[in-house]
Amino acid sequence: MLRSFIGAAAVLASVAFSPAASAQQSSGQIRASNPDSVVAALQRAGYRADFSRDSGGDPMITSASSGKTFIIFFYGCDSGNACKSIQFYAGFPGARNASFEALNTWNAKRRFGRAYRADNGAARVEMDIQLTNGGISDALFTDNLDLWTSLMAKFDTYVNN
Repeated sequence: MLRSFIGAAAVLASVAFSPAASAQQSSGQIRASNPDSVVAALQRAGYRADFSRDSGGDPMITSASSGKTFIIFFYGCDSGNACKSIQFYAGFPGARNASFEALNTWNAKRRFGRAYRADNGAARVEMDIQLTNGGISDALFTDNLDLWTSLMAKFDTYVNN
């Protein structure tokens, strides 16, 4: 009887750790190749997520934090599909502190949240996330989203005070 139990346990363990089981466990991952997973992750985190497509046909999601709009762009796409990464983006037209020197100072002092000035003078901040090879967990996506919204708020204060 004990031998049968041990044999059954071994079979269950081999199934649980098989590639098929691993694929099922990772099916909840956030992937750029599955824009709906990004939309759902944003909504689970309490954000609005308006899905659309950019002028090139690639996915795009519009959201907001603290009254400031941000966009999630998808990159490395093949005809609007099979995307590999996303980029959080926010623009601040009319920013009072958007000189090249101020934005260079921002970039020099921070590891995340790359800032630059657009041709029209608007201050912009971006943050990229690589989502190939299985994507990322919901918890890690939420951590990155929290980092992004914090950076965006700090950047807004930096360029507008």
